[in-house]
Amino acid sequence: MSRIGRKPITLPKGVEIKVSEDNTVVVKGPKGNLTRQIHPEMKIVQHESTLEVQRPSESNLHRALHGLSRTLLDNMITGVSTGYRRDLEIAGVGYRALKDGNMLVLLLGYSHAIRLEPPPGITFGVDSPTKVNVQGINKEEVGQEAARIRGMRPPEPYKGKGIRYAGEVIRRKAGKAGKASKK
Repeated sequence: MSRIGRKPITLPKGVEIKVSEDNTVVVKGPKGNLTRQIHPEMKIVQHESTLEVQRPSESNLHRALHGLSRTLLDNMITGVSTGYRRDLEIAGVGYRALKDGNMLVLLLGYSHAIRLEPPPGITFGVDSPTKVNVQGINKEEVGQEAARIRGMRPPEPYKGKGIRYAGEVIRRKAGKAGKASKK
């Protein structure tokens, strides 16, 4: 049996959950609301302050969906109660980020500034000119937006310039060896 799938989910205070007949789950919390369709064969059982996901059989499909469904529900509950945040670091001479209203302006060595507007439910923050964060209640959207920003100038292995996730280790390569004189 899936170790993740059978682990119960504890509901924090202020979070309400509703499961409809077609396994559409609506989670309401202090940060907002999230809705997701869970596979119809998975059974969601709610006790007083816990949720449990049960599978109908031991088939490979049901075993795969068991842990996935539980993790998706847990991510929704965490998102509406505390939210998600992804931090990015910018490295390089002249590379920096600015905030213009709700838009993020990136200066990354191109001939123009890159202006990014956040999608609904996502906010950008600039802690310093070289530190940017992406915040929201949906873990998938926060991660996707952080990946999109990182993709504007991925870190390169020779000088380490570019945008990286906070704490990401970039494997560095040695450059070309200096030309030896042939005399």
